[in-house]
Amino acid sequence: MRSYKKLHNNQKDAVDKAVADIALDPTLGTVKKGDLQGVYVYKFECVKQRFLLAYEYDSTTRLLLLVGSHENFYRKIK
Repeated sequence: MRSYKKLHNNQKDAVDKAVADIALDPTLGTVKKGDLQGVYVYKFECVKQRFLLAYEYDSTTRLLLLVGSHENFYRKIK
């Protein structure tokens, strides 16, 4: 993910923790409707800022789509 590479180390730590949480329980995120049907979004705190992590999952895999702040997040994911 390009957006992950642009983050600072302390932000990467928060994202890594969020990814680990999703790996354990993929139902933590909220499922989206409409154009984003089947996409889950998990919201978490990252260095005093709200970040969102979009992903899809089935019983065997988790596919991370996008991570970033709320600004233009849903526009980028479409």
